[in-house]
Amino acid sequence: MQKTALNLYKATQAATMDLPEVTIAEHLGVRTLHLSSDAIQGAMRMAVPDQIELEYVQQMMMWMLFKYKPQHVVQLGLGAAALTKFCYRNFPQARVTAIELNPKVIATCHQHFKLPVNDERLQVLCMNALDYVNNSANHGQADVLQIDLYDAAAEAPALGSAAFYQACANCLSDDGMLTVNLFGNPQNYRANCNANIAALQEAFDAVVWLPLVHDANTVAIAFKQAPSVDFEDLYERATAIRLACKLPAAKWVNGLKAWMAEHT
Repeated sequence: MQKTALNLYKATQAATMDLPEVTIAEHLGVRTLHLSSDAIQGAMRMAVPDQIELEYVQQMMMWMLFKYKPQHVVQLGLGAAALTKFCYRNFPQARVTAIELNPKVIATCHQHFKLPVNDERLQVLCMNALDYVNNSANHGQADVLQIDLYDAAAEAPALGSAAFYQACANCLSDDGMLTVNLFGNPQNYRANCNANIAALQEAFDAVVWLPLVHDANTVAIAFKQAPSVDFEDLYERATAIRLACKLPAAKWVNGLKAWMAEHT
């Protein structure tokens, strides 16, 4: 028993040592999280720690246009905990689960990014996202799934196969939806983005994406059941979101409208 426990400890310690180091930086009142590189993996404005700072991360909330009161929101990839904190604060009726492989990221978010401790509504789990979505116990349990999975190099999504997105779809309720950040370096960005979109389309009834922001961030939303879209209603909903949550939701509706004009 002692030898087995020691071997398990050594294996866990070795796996942790292989994960990238976490560093933070601050500039003009904004704290950023980095994984062994200059690439920004998340950000928080110190004066308003529960608001979402980065535009592409704000876009990850565009599911709010279609679902008002989720019961369970799951985040794959913690980043600087912006989405996790936002959902926890703004949807008091919902359970919020975040999956993060790197324990150093979780510790840093607690220490430097004001991530609350786990409670009856919030669960931040240190585990592999692929293990989570492949676990049948999690199937059909989430109303919303948000995916922002990148390693230190941040050259392409860490997970993006058709099998992965099908497993994500399996985790959603019948009318569930998914948002995902598709980022990559300039050399392979378009190819990676197109591959992920194609994989999403295999697993979901409808997939739409917003115009690119920042250097190369495209956020897509995927629906298990394609929604009926009334843009007048969406703009009204966007106004409510802006007033309640200070998010530029009308820009999301503009992006969806432009996508439909181009692709339908």
